[in-house]
Amino acid sequence: MADSTEARDSLFDDANGELAIGELEAAVAGYRKCVALDPEFFDGWHALGMALMKTGEHKAAIGAGLQAVTLKPNDLLAWTGLSQMYVKDGQIMEAEHAKGNARILSLGGKIVKDS
Repeated sequence: MADSTEARDSLFDDANGELAIGELEAAVAGYRKCVALDPEFFDGWHALGMALMKTGEHKAAIGAGLQAVTLKPNDLLAWTGLSQMYVKDGQIMEAEHAKGNARILSLGGKIVKDS
């Protein structure tokens, strides 16, 4: 397990480097490899969604964003990013819902109660 986590983290770092220099397609490819290795990797899904949004792949971005909020339903940045993805895709009602969830979290509330 440690080897796959190390490989995932290395791929993630490389993808972040690609993103930093504006190589969006390479970053997207790297983030896709991360989540393929570890489908429960929240940071990978969130980063993939944001990178896809920047490449104009809005539907795919929304899919990744939804996976991120499924994995961490109480993450403020994940809901904010998902709202932005919906706006870019013209889905205003969905964007407002995601923004509302982000607002709840920003005020200290929870979307899903801790068990």
